[in-house]
Amino acid sequence: MCGIVGIFDIKSKPEDYKRRAFKMASLLRHRGPDWSGMYSDETVVLAHERLSIVDPVHGSQPLIDTLTGNVLCVNGEIYNHKQLREKLKKKHDWQTESDCEVILYLYDEYGPDCVAMLSGIFAFILYDKKKKEFFVARDHLGICPLYLGWDEEDVLHVSSEMKALDSFCARIEEFHPGSYYLSSKKEFIKWYTPAWAEILPKQKVSLSRLREELEKAVKQQLMADVPYGLLISGGLDSSLIAAIACRFSISPLHSFSIGLQDSTDLQYAQKVAKYLGTEHHEIIFTIEEGMQALHDVIYYLETFDVTTVRASTPQYLMTRKIKQCGIKMVLSGEGADEIFGGYLYFHMAPSAIELHQESVRKLFLLSKYDCLRANKSTAAWGVETRVPFLDKEFLEYAMSIDPQEKMCTDKIEKYILRKAFEGYIPQEILWRQKEQFSDGVGYSWIDHLKKYAEEKITDEMMIQAKERFPSQTPLTKEEYYYRQIFDSLFHSPSAASTVPVGPSVACSTPTAFQWSKQFIGMADPSGRSVRTVHSHALRKQ
Repeated sequence: MCGIVGIFDIKSKPEDYKRRAFKMASLLRHRGPDWSGMYSDETVVLAHERLSIVDPVHGSQPLIDTLTGNVLCVNGEIYNHKQLREKLKKKHDWQTESDCEVILYLYDEYGPDCVAMLSGIFAFILYDKKKKEFFVARDHLGICPLYLGWDEEDVLHVSSEMKALDSFCARIEEFHPGSYYLSSKKEFIKWYTPAWAEILPKQKVSLSRLREELEKAVKQQLMADVPYGLLISGGLDSSLIAAIACRFSISPLHSFSIGLQDSTDLQYAQKVAKYLGTEHHEIIFTIEEGMQALHDVIYYLETFDVTTVRASTPQYLMTRKIKQCGIKMVLSGEGADEIFGGYLYFHMAPSAIELHQESVRKLFLLSKYDCLRANKSTAAWGVETRVPFLDKEFLEYAMSIDPQEKMCTDKIEKYILRKAFEGYIPQEILWRQKEQFSDGVGYSWIDHLKKYAEEKITDEMMIQAKERFPSQTPLTKEEYYYRQIFDSLFHSPSAASTVPVGPSVACSTPTAFQWSKQFIGMADPSGRSVRTVHSHALRKQ
């Protein structure tokens, strides 16, 4: 993962803003430790911190179109860049084998509409030098992070992470996923508007098509010129991604798992790794190590969301070990639960319509939760995470399936996904019940966090929480504790507004929280909170 910075429409003191951009970029260097680059003129500054994965030698940025003068900074991967080259009609002065360079020339020929042609994960800034116009875009679900900020002179700043804006901008916002901004129109335009987000799908599932589409997504995301690995939690989703990747890999891949001593995830991950023949690395952490990392985790993650902090801490610790192994990219299983109704609270869905609507809500909130965690907890150590389940083309098929086929009131969650991949992983993993990552690393991790917060945050503090935190008021003592750390790190008045707050059980949205009377009075995102569903027993339908 790279880090990008942009400052636009500079009205005065361009040298001061250039120095500011340098300071901002330095705060993102963990995202791109391999090279730093900068472009500036009287009104614009662009900076780039590079993590080199494709064309490591020649792909440094900003990239400049030698014919038009346009300047480009990208954080991300364009998986279909070779196919897109064939859609270009003009002759262009190619300078690299980088997957990102094609954006310069697509923009030259297709304008802003080029963003919908991209298959990948990305956030980019393109400066049209002739028009003195800038074009900023973010991928379909916000898998790559991006933030906007405005200083006291109302100069617009753009950054991959909020920390680079915090010292300079009075107002900060998350850049809308699936959108682009064109300075000439001064408005955000939603480019990603899939039909399944508006219309209830009716397509009967084809297990063979489901399998083929996911295999296609994984295969194209293996694009890399550096060593890459696999995250295996021991659950269904990451195990399937690992199994598919191993089928397309010529040599054995490195795989990684983390947990407390004797955690369930570690045990199941070992079985998956042995079955697939990966070179497996088991990382055991202690509660003390997790607690010591909390401050850094909240700094890098830029959130005080309870589930995200709980799950990100072991992932952050694991990535440090991954970095030591020389791995620069990993594949992960995020997204399957949102697509197929995999969280345990989906058992309470009152109808197929509501299940589908909740899936849509969850997918379009991922930039604040699982995508944020997957990206930033690994980018903290200069490692990129890719998420094949959230591939744009795979989503197009998987979300077009009749949600009645995803209902789990009378069968195990994600039934059709499991059936489609019989034989790919051990049966006991294929039919293992959903276990949230923050639970599976070891139940005592969450139990300790809750107990620690209970000791540190008094009842009186919770009564006065609204007064101390009038915006995004914490709902639990654990959330209050994380919010204290967050506010000590980020000082912009609007920083907290980028973090969602609301009642949740087992990772539900506030809307799905209303599905069951069992949830009344609860505010626990752990999967164990759905006690009528959660079980340690293996289940098979």
